[in-house]
Amino acid sequence: MSVADDVLPLAVLDFVGIEHGESPSAAIAGAVSVAQAVEAAGYRRYWVSEHHNMTSLACSAPELLTAHVGAHTSRIRVGAAGIMLPNHAPFKVAETFRTLLAMYPGRIDLALGRAPGTDPLTAHVLRRGVAGDPGAEFPGQVGELLAFLGDGFPAGHPYAQLVAAPLVEERPELFVLGSSPYGPRFAAVNGLSAVFAHHMSPDLAVEALRAYRREFTARTDGATPYAAMSVLAFASDDEEAIGEFEAAWTLMIQNITRGIREPLRPDDIRAFARSPQFRAARGDDGRMVTGAPKSVAGRLLELKQEAQVDEIVVVTPNLDRDRRRDSFAALADAWRQLA
Repeated sequence: MSVADDVLPLAVLDFVGIEHGESPSAAIAGAVSVAQAVEAAGYRRYWVSEHHNMTSLACSAPELLTAHVGAHTSRIRVGAAGIMLPNHAPFKVAETFRTLLAMYPGRIDLALGRAPGTDPLTAHVLRRGVAGDPGAEFPGQVGELLAFLGDGFPAGHPYAQLVAAPLVEERPELFVLGSSPYGPRFAAVNGLSAVFAHHMSPDLAVEALRAYRREFTARTDGATPYAAMSVLAFASDDEEAIGEFEAAWTLMIQNITRGIREPLRPDDIRAFARSPQFRAARGDDGRMVTGAPKSVAGRLLELKQEAQVDEIVVVTPNLDRDRRRDSFAALADAWRQLA
């Protein structure tokens, strides 16, 4: 069955992790293989994140990864989730994503974030040391980007004469990212689509997204709210694999907190998964959805309904790539059986 005939309300957000001992080139080739696998499984989108100053990830240039993945897939929507807008000039973002649309018409997504996606020093370097409040600047940056993408500037505006080339009639499908109520509220007020990071703020996700739908104000005639929620999920019938997925995420968060940005060693993951410390702390904190494929699909469907979202973005990082591909495929099969 082709993706065109059976597209699921599922997407994948990939951090493009570099597995221990592999090269960045191998990690990027692995990301392509994941995108091809989820395309074959019927997922709607494949997104890459933007993170900097991490030797464990190969996603510092999501626009380049989008182009590369687009060249090795044929139907699935591809894009960045997100472009951390304070790190970029809106004019350049418009040029880049119009170029991507010229390359892959009908397939490009652009999700915008207001966080730096990195540590303060790296953010300082990315922004050329410019002082200011990125959060306060975000609305103006989004307004500029929309203008360059086709909304246009008011008469007399100094940027009105500029053209973000190449000129294409189509726009990328645009989303606003959020892990606090700000993101979905901003999206609602401005009539934009929203994505909420349940994997970062599970306690806030459902209400923030329900509020988005209640408060949505259309920018154009006939516009309707559209929302997605990203959820940490892993589907498998292998209990050992499930434990190692949960352990890997826990270790990754601990390492980031300690300033460690190296790839996780498989032996360390296995040892931690079997440790009394992990087993004692392991429990359902609402952040991860793991288990047998049917169980995972059922819980994700429940979350989709509770949050009143249109699709679920699956986040499955820091694990053997074969296991990740198997999880994505098994989840898609289980979803079809339940939906």
